[in-house]
Amino acid sequence: MDELLQQFLLEGRDLVADAHAALVALGRDARDRPALDRLFRATHTLKGSVALFDMAPAERLLHVAEARLEGARKGDGALDEAMLDLLMQAIDQTDRWIDAMEGAASLDADATGLSDRLIALIAGDGETGEADLPLPVSPRVAADQDWIAALRSRAELAMVDPGRARTAFRYTPDPDCFFRGEDPLSMVENVPQLLGIAILPAGDAWPDLATCEPFRCMAAIEGLSAADEAQVRAAFRLAPDQIAVAPFNPSPAASDSAPYAAELAATLRVEAARLDRLADQSGELAVAIRALQPIAARLRAIDPLLAAELRAAEDEIARVAGQLQRSVAQVRLVSLEPVLRRLPRLAREAAAMVDKAIRFTIKGETAQVDKQLADQLFEPLLHLVRNAVDHGLEPAGQRVASGKPAEGRIGLAVRQDGGHISIVLTDDGRGIDPQAMRAAAVAKGLMSGEAAAALSDAEALHIVFLPGFSTAESATMLSGRGVGMDAVRAAVERLAGTIAIQSDVGRGTRITLRLPANAITTPLLVVAAGDRQLGVRLDQIVETARIDASAVQPVGQAHACILRDRTVPVLDLAALLGLEPTSGALARLVVTDAGPCRTALRVAAFGERFDAVVRESTGLLAAMPAVAGTAMMSDGSVLLVLDLPELVA
Repeated sequence: MDELLQQFLLEGRDLVADAHAALVALGRDARDRPALDRLFRATHTLKGSVALFDMAPAERLLHVAEARLEGARKGDGALDEAMLDLLMQAIDQTDRWIDAMEGAASLDADATGLSDRLIALIAGDGETGEADLPLPVSPRVAADQDWIAALRSRAELAMVDPGRARTAFRYTPDPDCFFRGEDPLSMVENVPQLLGIAILPAGDAWPDLATCEPFRCMAAIEGLSAADEAQVRAAFRLAPDQIAVAPFNPSPAASDSAPYAAELAATLRVEAARLDRLADQSGELAVAIRALQPIAARLRAIDPLLAAELRAAEDEIARVAGQLQRSVAQVRLVSLEPVLRRLPRLAREAAAMVDKAIRFTIKGETAQVDKQLADQLFEPLLHLVRNAVDHGLEPAGQRVASGKPAEGRIGLAVRQDGGHISIVLTDDGRGIDPQAMRAAAVAKGLMSGEAAAALSDAEALHIVFLPGFSTAESATMLSGRGVGMDAVRAAVERLAGTIAIQSDVGRGTRITLRLPANAITTPLLVVAAGDRQLGVRLDQIVETARIDASAVQPVGQAHACILRDRTVPVLDLAALLGLEPTSGALARLVVTDAGPCRTALRVAAFGERFDAVVRESTGLLAAMPAVAGTAMMSDGSVLLVLDLPELVA
């Protein structure tokens, strides 16, 4: 993908998110002047950004929206609820067009028609219609224009080696740029390989001190760069109607100058695949270092002094390797904002499909997580949001009848929690009835009546994650087909995370995802089942316990024990895997909440705990049930890592 397009996709979506936030604030208080200014700045900058690409319908629409906002800022037209809704539609449509540019590098065939319809609605009676609003035109300047000739004689640029200069530019900021929070000098500073600038009056001369307006920009900025024309133009991509760019031909005397060597950039773009390989290699380094431990142990019996030296060297290597791994983890951190900023628009679209009105808010979206987590988080969050809209929120009539506002509320909050990230989705809807969950699970044959009755209310809420489960009486365009929530749990567990539900009937639901912020390595516990060694993720273990084997009692066709005054089903891990059942006077238990209820797995022995790079199963292993992946042991052997949710289910 073209680098300029990539940058546009990032910046464009940031601006859409800024506009959405300002529109939400204006929806709460139409007199919120800072929010109006933020919305104007975002719309103005977005208009300039789309002008760099074949997005004329978007540019025209944003120009009319900007004009309407400029009028509101000057007191010429109030932004009532209907107009705010139209502006929201304009921003949402621009967001869809940005998606289209990412997928097909062009707008859909109906883009012009959609733009025209929204322009007509926003322009209203025509007083601020498109015909009255001149559209910006990006200037195309020939090299022999007067400003190019004048630029050669600027005293401020006399020290620039003309042999190094490739491109000249003239930037004339909008006079009202300061009111929009723009900084012309900062924009010029971003010109790559900048050689020099001259600051000049925008008109024929500087105004008299007595008549000048200090809050209006009165300057133009000319300059020379060693970069090519496209690179210089890209630096002004947010103000394309204010910049003139042209090749700069040095004088004949300077034509023999040596070519200019490009300066090293302050930042470096690296392919994601290279970062993934670096992360894998740093994890493998930790595994290799652990292989020194048994060598040192054997050496101790032969030469204790040499063994101590080896252990000291191992500790130092492990320390440096740990620093390297932490540095790699920091490099891989990305903001969650690009993942989350599309959700408000998609939530509104989902609500419109089922004729509901919603208010969607996001907090903490700038939290940083590993790129692997960010790449895979959007789909499960979208499933959760759609289920909140369709199942969680009641229709407006029911909400009003029960004393709630007609507009449903959904909130998404993100916060750092040590080495983890917590994502909490809340709604103020109907909540989840545990008894209805039990009845639906039994009716659909997903569990027996006895098993359902044995579940606590908190455990019954997790029935929603069973494959094929749905309480909907009929399928809608959003949900009701028994798919989605099980996929959410599977996606979260693939990311080494957990998911929990709290709900209050009639008041709403709270779903919490807890995920590791660093996805390079996974803490594992090695357990024995029969003659096999297997890995279990530590984040899926509530506790480990050792109890007398006689405390494990038969209950019907199964077994259970009492742990912390609670009856817990006990499954024999070896028997589940088709191995010889575990025996002995002592029962070693791995307790997990990975299934529909708290469950204990009996194992033959507990082994070491270590951090490992867990690779997804491929080939024949991918077809094996209850195997989440593989990890490398210090002796070079391969450890199978169990998928506890699938195993317990």
